[in-house]
Amino acid sequence: MGYFELDNGKITARIASFGAELQSLKDAGSGREYMWSGDPAYWKRVSPVLFPLVGNYKNKKTSFGGQEYVMSQHGFARDREFTRISGTDTEIWLALDSDEETRKSYPFDFRLELGYRLKDRTLEVLWRVKNTDSRKIWFSIGGHPAFACPLNEEGNKDGYALQFDTAGPVETRIIGPDGLATDEHEEYLLEDGRLPVKEALFDRDALVLEGGQAHSLGLVDPKGNTFVTVRFDAPLFGIWSPPGKNAPFICVEPWYGRCDHRDFNGTLEEREWSNSLEAGGEFNASYSISV
Repeated sequence: MGYFELDNGKITARIASFGAELQSLKDAGSGREYMWSGDPAYWKRVSPVLFPLVGNYKNKKTSFGGQEYVMSQHGFARDREFTRISGTDTEIWLALDSDEETRKSYPFDFRLELGYRLKDRTLEVLWRVKNTDSRKIWFSIGGHPAFACPLNEEGNKDGYALQFDTAGPVETRIIGPDGLATDEHEEYLLEDGRLPVKEALFDRDALVLEGGQAHSLGLVDPKGNTFVTVRFDAPLFGIWSPPGKNAPFICVEPWYGRCDHRDFNGTLEEREWSNSLEAGGEFNASYSISV
């Protein structure tokens, strides 16, 4: 595993070749770190890419062409070594290609390219999925960046808030203890677009917002200052902190895909919120982090 450093004089970023994972995003002047440290006592990851699955298959398996394929939560890309394909001081691209091992759990040939680009005080995270198979493929992709909250990772999150780009209310789908979607929903009223962060907010695990209810989410400190803003076009996103742990981070997760519903009994092609590509096709999406 290697690391790649980006620096535009305003912010710096460090990306690991393993999982093409963003490990650090700092203010170049003060050195303030905005990403979660990855302490395994709470959660060992920092910003994994979720591919080719977001969430869980029902019973951890799906079927395609009459054959079953087993995959763990959030797919395998986060646990694979990526290859650097290009880079400058402010932009880098890494790639993962299908191989014999990936085909054991995912039957398609693909090329996944991840890019990171610094612009002013914003880090753009770019996804490119290429269908290198001779047939149509199906996949999901998502981000899972974890931000230090509180900023110094000390104390609790009382007094912090989530800033939506909508007046609300917003509706979340409840994910059950089995990691599958339920028919239950919960509605949250916002005040000036804000939702206070209480530890109990994550008692039922991630807040999952479907149907493009918002396309920007900021983390606000007790003084009312927004210190991180995530912007995205994704149709779904999750907000997560480990339930019951008072963990000093919050994840803002843009998703093109979601876990199966607990009543789902279909095939890979029939999954909700899935994406498809014809042979030779290319899927491009991105999100950004501004500090």
